[in-house]
Amino acid sequence: MIELTRFTAHDRARLLAARTAMLADFEADREGFLGARLVELPGGEWLDIVEWRSAADFRASRAKGPNRPGIAEFFGAIDGLVSDEQGEAR
Repeated sequence: MIELTRFTAHDRARLLAARTAMLADFEADREGFLGARLVELPGGEWLDIVEWRSAADFRASRAKGPNRPGIAEFFGAIDGLVSDEQGEAR
């Protein structure tokens, strides 16, 4: 399952500094997390492409929220949500 989250973050340095710890926390704490890519878009927008083993793993992760320091810091660097979609890779 693929999660596509588009958001704004005007403090680029803070967002990028938090990314490594966020990924480490996801790898340690999120069952079914397979990887993620962060894409910088024009106008202060970003697209996070996250791959999950299953929709159930994604839902379980979402229920945990920002439960670890690296995740909380990364989420804290986000100014606003633009869109959030999920789909199946084919």
